Amino acid sequence: MTEYPSANDPSRALRDLVAAGRFQEALEAFGTGSGASLDREPGVLLLAARAATRVGRLDLAATLAAQALEEFTAKADADGRLQTTNLLGAIAFERGSIADAEHHFGQALLLAQELDDNLVAARASNNLASVAHLQGRPDLALSLYRSAMLSYQRLGDRRGTAETYHNLSLTFRDMAALGDADDATTEAVRHASMVGEKGLMALTLMGRAEVHLAKDDVRLAGSELEQARKFATEAGDELGTAGVGRLRALVALEEGRLTDAHREAEAARTIAAGYGSTLLQAEAALASARALHALGDVPAMAERRDEAKRLFKSLGAKALLDELERVLPSS
Repeated sequence: MTEYPSANDPSRALRDLVAAGRFQEALEAFGTGSGASLDREPGVLLLAARAATRVGRLDLAATLAAQALEEFTAKADADGRLQTTNLLGAIAFERGSIADAEHHFGQALLLAQELDDNLVAARASNNLASVAHLQGRPDLALSLYRSAMLSYQRLGDRRGTAETYHNLSLTFRDMAALGDADDATTEAVRHASMVGEKGLMALTLMGRAEVHLAKDDVRLAGSELEQARKFATEAGDELGTAGVGRLRALVALEEGRLTDAHREAEAARTIAAGYGSTLLQAEAALASARALHALGDVPAMAERRDEAKRLFKSLGAKALLDELERVLPSS
């Protein structure tokens, strides 16, 4: 039986669970499984929205966050509005609504600067950097990531530091600066280990596996992904598990296990589509298309390739569109 932190204040119980990375348990404590009413304090709604985001329940997260923002605005609570606006940006980014995400992150950064909230300013900078990276603006992404990193380090925020090192490693990888990518992902895993949150460990290990793949070290990539899958499963993070599956498909491709590659990619794609995670769905569709191409199934390959291309275009993901054309050029 799950034991929740005892407290008369429900927001304190939720805060303890979220701070401990026990996001699925936080949602259970909130009561979403039994048709809980949204008529709650906005702070409670925001905490539940954060937990829902972490376990990939994006529709629920968006509903809770929108309700929290409405309540914070009505109460003239600028700090609550700031926190919620940044979260709405993260939800929009995950769902592939990049223009909305950039708008929310920009608003959050301006408000954070007005309120002298260095932590949320760092988060907003990190998030805006992710938008720039996705859209093929690596120089801007690096500048924003480094700004966020300095703030996180000054504040002693290891979670933010781990996430930003992870993001830096992906940017360096895409720039073919594999030495810098390796250094960044090592730091990401180190800081995540100190935080001790399983979902964060899964994320950073996936990042390290991607760098190993870029260096053609398939064996090490597979080893990292075994650990990442374990952490994601223990965290109850189905989207994280799907992310591991997409990378396992790439490992299987490199090892010539084409049927396994297709199976892993399709499973990841199905989960991502079910959760509304546009970027992961597109990347998994591309992995599936690559496996189908190697298997010689041209019609099915073309269908998955077109899906990936359509989704990448909707995201404005220039670098990923370029990768698609490189690995599966138009006939």
